[in-house]
This record gives sequence, C-alpha cells and structure tokens, in this order.
Amino acid sequence: MADRKKTKRRKEEYSDVEEKPEKPSKDEYNVANWIKNNVPAKKTKFLNHNVQYFTGSKAVEALMESKWGTAAKEGEEPLFKTREDCVAFLDDMLRHKFFHRAKKVPVSEELLKAKKKRDASKSSDEKDKKEKKEEEVAESSHAEGKGQELSEEEERKKKKKKVRLEMHFKQYFEDNLDAYVWIYDPIPLYYWLFGFLVVLAGIGICLFPLWPPSVRMGVYYLSIAAAGFLVFVIALAVIRFIVFCAIWILTLGSHHLWLFPNLTEDVGFFASFWPLYHYEYKGGESGTSKKKKKKKEKLSDNEEEADIAKSLKEPEPEMENPQDDGGDGGSNQSGRRCCRSALKLARGPRSDRPATSITCPVTRRQVPLSD
Repeated sequence: MADRKKTKRRKEEYSDVEEKPEKPSKDEYNVANWIKNNVPAKKTKFLNHNVQYFTGSKAVEALMESKWGTAAKEGEEPLFKTREDCVAFLDDMLRHKFFHRAKKVPVSEELLKAKKKRDASKSSDEKDKKEKKEEEVAESSHAEGKGQELSEEEERKKKKKKVRLEMHFKQYFEDNLDAYVWIYDPIPLYYWLFGFLVVLAGIGICLFPLWPPSVRMGVYYLSIAAAGFLVFVIALAVIRFIVFCAIWILTLGSHHLWLFPNLTEDVGFFASFWPLYHYEYKGGESGTSKKKKKKKEKLSDNEEEADIAKSLKEPEPEMENPQDDGGDGGSNQSGRRCCRSALKLARGPRSDRPATSITCPVTRRQVPLSD
C-alpha cells in the first residue's frame, strides 16, 4: 500500500512540473504562410525524404521588409522593430515545430563519383533527351552571339561545392546561413473542395435507384456509348495488326504498312487517330531507283564530254612571234605533241569514232595523227 501511495505522489509531482505545450498563435501561422510564399526555398533530400528548406538570414531580411517590419497604419507599432525581434519570433516558431534546423555538409568526391555511376546506368532515352536539350541551348546561345566563354556567374555556380543536409544538434534559430527545413505543410483549399465533390459524387452514385427515370435512361445510353467506343478501339487495333501481318508476309518483309500508327502510342486523344497510315519500304533498291541512278551517270558522262569539246573549240591566244610555215621541225613536233595530248583528253573511255586529224592550238593547222 505504501508503494502505491509513493507512486501516486510521484505522478502528481511530475504532472505539476510538466508544462503543457503551447499552441501556435495566429500571427505565427500568418508569418509561416507568408514565408512559404515569399522567401525562396530549395528542394533536396533529407533522410530519404524530399523536403524544402530556406536560409535564416534571408527569412529575417524578408520579414524586416514585410508589413510586420513596417507599421501598417500610423500610430501602430510594427511587430518586428529589430532583427533580434525577428530571431526571437522565428525561434518560437521553431519550438512550435514549424521547421527544424539542419546543417550543410559538403559532399565528398567519392559520393559524387558513385552518383555519376548511378546516372550512367540510367536509360539511354533520358540521355538522348538531355543531349538534344543541350544542343538546342548551345545553338541558341551561339545564334544570340553569347560566345563559347561562360560568364563569371555561371563559372561561380559551377565552382560551388555540393552540400547535403544533416540534423543540427542545437535546435534554436540564428541569423546566419544555416538551412531550416519546413515541417509545416498546410493543405491547400482546393484539396478540400475536390475531396468534398468526390464525397458528393459517391453519395449520388449510391442513390442511383432514386434518380428520375429520364436521367437514368440518359446515363444508361451514355454507358452503352462508352462501352461501344472501347470495343471499336480494340477491334481497330486488331484489324491494323492483321493488315500489317498480311502485307508483311506477302512482300517478304519489304513493305511495312501501319493503319493509325499512333493508336497505341502515349499521345493525346485526337493525335492517336492521326496520321491515317504510315508506309515504309525496308527492302533492297527498286528497279526504278536503279534506272534513275544509271540515267544520272550517263548525263554526268555526257556533260564531261561536252565540257572537253568546248574547251577544244575555244580559240587560244595568238603568239606574239608566230613562226612561218618553213620553220624549224621542233615547232612541228611540239604541235604534234600538243595535238596528241588534246586527242587523249578528247578520247574518253566511251569515245566511239577515232579521229584522224586535229587542229593544233599553236599553229592553227590540221595535223595528221600518223607519225
């Protein structure tokens, strides 16, 4: 009995000593909502949770410039006269579990390398998208004349070390660059509205037997139309697959024809029915393409022969001291050599008629080709 009395007395003593936790005031809720909307916050992972945090000095500066830092009306005193008042008020908010203090720890190079390896193991589609975005950004910057050199601000951002958050042992507010992680996460008003509408919709569906007959008939026809549309889409998917297989088998895999190619793709409602078809040829070169290539080759050969003929027909500039007909034999031999070289150029791999003589561009005479 004596032991029980002692325990009762101890409980009474502890109950008298322990203070009940104070509830946050309206001003604290108002200030918390204002800070969440106006003070810049960053996102990060803290203990495997996605959280938002802000810096203490920025919050104090913002509150000093807010309506609580300056008198809203004449004759009224502001809530925060000095920065110390802001720090004391935010300290009370921290004790009331609006946020908690965390410390920034620089990330080591080993952890960064491990993260890079994890990023390398991601899907190739994400990498292609990132590369395309980087190319587009590079092209736009080049077109705008920004140049290849980065600005000083961008270099500073790159040089900044990455940090991670850890729980701080001293849980009180200070006017410094420490991180304060938000715990207060109010539910938006539209969440309550949507939830209320969902409840009303559930009650209305349960009261379906009490609906008017005309409304019930309309809902019945709508349900039949929706079911018919689903059956139509499924049948269309089966038909397009059958058509593709039939054409693929008959053409031995050289012709691919898809009706409504975006029907099963992750696109919008109207985009899934457009285009109507997609045709693709995956066989060898067709006969028409081969004929076109041969015609192009023939035309190119004819153009080369025409250019050579024009170059031969064009008059050469006259010599300043033309020699007579009875000159030395060296000039005739040089003329014949020139003619032979011109004939070799004129005679292509496709020349049919052999030439017996040709005009020398130096002496302007018909020179026989025989020695």
